[in-house]
Amino acid sequence: MPLPNDIAGHLKEATAAIEPRLVEIRRDIHKVPELAFQEVRTAGIVAAELTRLGIPHRTGVGRTGVIGTIEGGRPGPTLAIRADMDALPIHEETGLDFASTVEGQMHACGHDIHTATLIGVAELLRDLAPSLAGRIQLIFQPAEEVLEGAPAMIADGAADGLDMALGFHNMPDMAVGEFGFVRGHALAASDRFDIIVQGKSGHAAHPYAAVDPIVAAAHLITQLQTVVSREQKPLHPCVVTVGMVAGGTTYNIIPERVALKGTVRTLQPAARDVAEAAIRRLCAGVAEAMRCKIEVNYRRMVPSLRNDDAVLEPAIASVQQNFARPVLEKEPSMGAEDFSAFADRVPSFHLLVGAGAPGRDDRLHNAFYQPDEACIGLGVQALSRIAVDMLR
Repeated sequence: MPLPNDIAGHLKEATAAIEPRLVEIRRDIHKVPELAFQEVRTAGIVAAELTRLGIPHRTGVGRTGVIGTIEGGRPGPTLAIRADMDALPIHEETGLDFASTVEGQMHACGHDIHTATLIGVAELLRDLAPSLAGRIQLIFQPAEEVLEGAPAMIADGAADGLDMALGFHNMPDMAVGEFGFVRGHALAASDRFDIIVQGKSGHAAHPYAAVDPIVAAAHLITQLQTVVSREQKPLHPCVVTVGMVAGGTTYNIIPERVALKGTVRTLQPAARDVAEAAIRRLCAGVAEAMRCKIEVNYRRMVPSLRNDDAVLEPAIASVQQNFARPVLEKEPSMGAEDFSAFADRVPSFHLLVGAGAPGRDDRLHNAFYQPDEACIGLGVQALSRIAVDMLR
């Protein structure tokens, strides 16, 4: 079909017609949440919907991902729109009629919302495709919560041939109907470290005859905080958090070893380099000072997510024009998002979609999370409008 003169009105009307089905799909996915790389049922729902819409697609991309392709009516750039599908290991406490039926698993980050939203975008853009120039890649991605799904899909070719990419996330701290953006570095790089402090076990009454890894680990934990306070530029945000300490078995035994697990979050690449080098140096120093051995396994997971002005500016303009209201500029977050693996390869923009409502919990990753489902249809309209304007 040709592009309507009133594109905003058309997108609103077309979305209203499919919105009940999208809510139904979201609730179906919500009832049976699947963890990272286990999204077999969810991917099956996506594939079935793409088949119903007549959209060619590939399954099993990055293990459990799905990619649908919509061809425009004439040559042009390739735009990817990505949604994540995985759930979290949280026991749901909402009491909803469609609450999780899987013990200890829940969609507490709204990836069920994202999946339903992109299915809606697929339906609207399929009908408008003959009037567009280029190609749309619909990327339904697994395993975002462990920051491994995007790299896995990219390894299977998901970023090949892309010219630009759009990501999005529901935001419970923004009212439904609001949209937001962050300029430049929007979300942090996420790195992980596993540290083993190896001592020499012995009787707690005779510490001189042992090498105490608990004391060494305690010194190391306090020193790791200086990576932020004394080694980073004050205008370079950095977080170093030790999230797990494990060692010892009882009151009167000095153990052989203590294990630490933690995360490092940074926005600037230079800060990331400083943090890793400092952690390795501090581990070496504590090992020398405390007569122990310290092994460090430091893994760089995903880079910081940087919004490219070449995509951000026209995307914001499209959303503002579609809804006749400003898009809100927000602050960067030290949270991480593996859409950054796509943004590290092609110019990209990550849209923030308001999902909050009065009286509802506004924290992601908690057992009572209830996004307002109205954000599904609004997200469909916003993302579809961006795609239409970019591929006119």
